[in-house]
Amino acid sequence: MRENFGTLPDGQLVERLTISGHGLMASVITLGASLQDLRLAGIGHPLVLGYPTLSPYLSEGRFFGAIVGRCANRISSGVAEIEGRTYVLDRNERDRTTLHGGADGTGRRNWKVVEQGTDFVILADELPDGHMGFPGRLEVRVIYRILPELSLQITIEAKSDATTLCNFAQHSYFNLDGQKDLSDHILCVPANTYLPVDGDLIPLGSPAPVEGSHLDFREPVRLGNRLGGELVDHNLCVSLARTDTPKPVATLTAGELSMRILSTEPGLQVYTADHLQPGSQGIGGFPYGKHAGVALESQVWPDAIHHPDYPSAILPAGQSYRQITILSFAVPRES
Repeated sequence: MRENFGTLPDGQLVERLTISGHGLMASVITLGASLQDLRLAGIGHPLVLGYPTLSPYLSEGRFFGAIVGRCANRISSGVAEIEGRTYVLDRNERDRTTLHGGADGTGRRNWKVVEQGTDFVILADELPDGHMGFPGRLEVRVIYRILPELSLQITIEAKSDATTLCNFAQHSYFNLDGQKDLSDHILCVPANTYLPVDGDLIPLGSPAPVEGSHLDFREPVRLGNRLGGELVDHNLCVSLARTDTPKPVATLTAGELSMRILSTEPGLQVYTADHLQPGSQGIGGFPYGKHAGVALESQVWPDAIHHPDYPSAILPAGQSYRQITILSFAVPRES
């Protein structure tokens, strides 16, 4: 299904595209190529935070479900040196850092629909050379595809005509039980280390052990035991390099429903939505407040351009970037 979802202030039409199959249904809007709704057959509530109208996506719902880039997460001081040349980037976060590719990053742009089938949709965007200060004309596309056994695969592909930064992430906020906060969710992430950060949420340097910290999710942790304490908005280092084949990076459970995330990416940014304040009504039937969902963003480690020992976010000219993230669900079987 393809339908009108609203009109942007500049007159551009935003569309919503709905795909389904194998007991799973997903709706994607062209603004940010965002996952607007995700449903499982027999479950009466959505599995992601989203809004039924366009307006909240321009304010409180910024980045909800979006494909963020060309460089996800933060770049310190909004400066990057690539192939010996210094690039001054758009400092869209408190005029200090570059967040998710700048103010006009892919999570804020209206993507084009390339193709849609019953169980898949392909969207594309093109970032010109110099866009938000980054070098290279970058062509990017995302493929949402429903797979058997209750899985949604998100594939992001990109290519640039000049060496540039390229690090995309899906930015959905997940809520698996339809309640107003995450208290009864259980999270497990197989990461032995994380990146400590400064007041701007910029990594300080080398990874630190999660052991003894509030970021130790190696064994399943009830999120209600962590909410309201130290901030959870950190990169967990699930591996030291990108891979060709998706690997397990997180499991989120609420009641008898669970979601396993598999990804090719070496980092997982975990954020428990501390900034949310009740505003517009969401697709869940209520306004979203603090801790209404958890973002689990598979990506290269943040600010990698300033840390040679991190997995690289550099995409050489003419080479292809490909990221795969799979959301795989398990529900109780009828006896």
